Amino acid sequence: MNVETLPVLSAELLICGADEAGRGPIAGPVVAAAVILHPEQPIEGIKDSKKLSEKKRERLSEEIKSKAYCWAIAQCDPEEIDELNILQASLLAMKRAIEALPVAPSKALIDGNRAPKLSIPAQAVIQGDATEATIGAASILAKVERDRQMLLWHQHFPHYDFAKHKAYPTVAHLEALRTHGISPIHRKSFRPVRELIEAKTNP
Repeated sequence: MNVETLPVLSAELLICGADEAGRGPIAGPVVAAAVILHPEQPIEGIKDSKKLSEKKRERLSEEIKSKAYCWAIAQCDPEEIDELNILQASLLAMKRAIEALPVAPSKALIDGNRAPKLSIPAQAVIQGDATEATIGAASILAKVERDRQMLLWHQHFPHYDFAKHKAYPTVAHLEALRTHGISPIHRKSFRPVRELIEAKTNP
């Protein structure tokens, strides 16, 4: 993304949306994205990433990356999640994504009811991924990137089947956890993982 070629936008247009993906899984990172949409390059079909098919998310992700004014992706890894807790890690990942934007926004719209502490005004928007296009775009980038990472982790740890459930605590995932133990990317502070650790420590 060449910042020098970007047109100058007025402050009211330099509003970014931020969202995260991966609060519920018990393994892997929480990934966040921040997006400033281009006023002259509208993108059709943006909505909450969870309401889109995988194929449509991937197509929209590429379109957002090519048409948005600017965008950035950041994350917190499992170790940080265990240290901070998932809420604080999610806020930190969004803060990192916003601060990684090549052009500083004038304001940030954050999905949910909490906003990270930023040097710019920030507004939390409940269900913002369904009502604000900038947040919806961020939710799509974050979800696609996290899913991509879980497919890579599946290659390292195929017995957990991360490619299928993306590390959410499905019945199959929990059974694999009991059978094979804990991988390096499992979140040790999350109850199913923590209980397994405790059971092995105190049989």
